[in-house]
Amino acid sequence: MATVVSSVADICRSAKLASRTLARLDSGVKDAALEAIAVALEERLEEILQANERDMQAGRENEIGDALLDRLRLDERRIRAIAGAVRQIAALADPVGELIDGRRLPNGLDVRKVRVPLGVVAVVYEARPNVTIDAASLCLKSGNAIVLRGSSSAEHSNAALAQIASEAAVAVGLPQGCVSLVAGGGREELAELATQKDSVDLIIPRGGEGLKEALQAVATVPVIYAASGNCHVYVDAAAALDQAEAIVLNSKIQRPGVCNAAETLLVHDDVAPQFVPRIVDALQSAGVLVRADERTLALVRDAGGPAAALLQAAVEEDWAKEYLAMTLAVRVVDTAQEAIEHIARYGSGHSEAIVTRDTAAARAFQLGVDAACVYVNASTRFTDGGEFGMGAEIGNSTQKLHVRGPIGLRELCTFKYLVEGDGHVRA
Repeated sequence: MATVVSSVADICRSAKLASRTLARLDSGVKDAALEAIAVALEERLEEILQANERDMQAGRENEIGDALLDRLRLDERRIRAIAGAVRQIAALADPVGELIDGRRLPNGLDVRKVRVPLGVVAVVYEARPNVTIDAASLCLKSGNAIVLRGSSSAEHSNAALAQIASEAAVAVGLPQGCVSLVAGGGREELAELATQKDSVDLIIPRGGEGLKEALQAVATVPVIYAASGNCHVYVDAAAALDQAEAIVLNSKIQRPGVCNAAETLLVHDDVAPQFVPRIVDALQSAGVLVRADERTLALVRDAGGPAAALLQAAVEEDWAKEYLAMTLAVRVVDTAQEAIEHIARYGSGHSEAIVTRDTAAARAFQLGVDAACVYVNASTRFTDGGEFGMGAEIGNSTQKLHVRGPIGLRELCTFKYLVEGDGHVRA
């Protein structure tokens, strides 16, 4: 079983013991464990689907909404894709032992800076059961033990996936406790996990602002927040409008319930008369609810047609909101600098995009926007460890220390200095 002990403290202590063995394993053993996990996922597909259907049924009964149901849903295609992601991680270079820097000091000491595992990583996440396997695979490949704590909405899916991963990994030589699951209890359990500073080296929460605030209030273990994504697309005065339309639509509707989906569209006043009625019509045709500022409302009304009647006036709260749904806030701005300032005020530091043919405007946006990922003429939906060639990811960090953006293998490592001498003593 993935969870073989009863208390949070015991689970974390078991993981700590496992981490000491994992840190010494060579790449071949870890890769064999990942292949075993991938095979087990494929062989036990029906078991996973049955567990997921129990969660889906509960989600429908609790009316959690289409976007969250989509995040929760597993089917054969998604499970095989998860197995494929495990194999992609296995094929990546092992970061453990990687030489970061090395030199001989004037006194003759040889100093090497090498990558090493963090130890025990706890991942707290909501709704998406694929995170169970993505996170476990990344941690095992980087030599870390993992403690998983999913949400109650995916309780049965997470339990099945964690058990399958744990059993498969242990069967090929990884230590017991390398993959553990804390059943999704209440805030008291979360607080207990967040204070296991003697056995947990890092916590990574994947979820909304409520989860972030709950951890900030109690955590004594270091935390990297893979939190909300209030992402923007700015259509500049020099944008190619066909390209802009495609990027806006992809950023919003390709998968609206994820953190790298766009939540606000900003349009330069010079192109707003041509672009705003066009994009609002396209968004509404795709089923997107548009919440618009006064200038957007006026432009759509002046253009005529049915779109104006369907618009909602934006309020202050709309600019800071992560909808995770088919809703988009739209605002007209006078300058690129005004767009940058809007993002600075309301953005969450996740992913921001500019659409422009003006190199100077693109450069100003890249320099002026403070976010983990800044795009020029590309959709915000590319902020993803898999898309960045990192295999999978545990989440996207919106903070600056010690990692920012997609959290992959190298981001799950720290480093140490290996110093070699020949009887050296300091004078």
